[in-house]
Amino acid sequence: MSVYQKVRAAQDKKDIDGFLSCLHDEFVFVRHQSGTEVSKEDWKPTLTTMMQSDALVFHNQRCLYENNEIMVEHSLMTFPDGTSEAVMVVNLLKDGKIIRTETGATPIT
Repeated sequence: MSVYQKVRAAQDKKDIDGFLSCLHDEFVFVRHQSGTEVSKEDWKPTLTTMMQSDALVFHNQRCLYENNEIMVEHSLMTFPDGTSEAVMVVNLLKDGKIIRTETGATPIT
């Protein structure tokens, strides 16, 4: 099963532990708004809040490209705060897990 398939299955089931198991121990999330880097441990509360919310909705989610080094995703997302964005996600992979995620987003009005 590809990394994308594992991530998508965890998202669909709102399986936080399953999603976290797809992240490398050295995982870093880069916030597109500020460029700040967040560790896996520091990202966990935000991820948990988002995934537990019924208001987080993925539309037209798809994997554009994946190999053993990179996975590129695109989706339209509605967030718990009611905002919507078109989101491009670039994940760098190491040892079959996501080690670094950077996003770019365009607000949808």
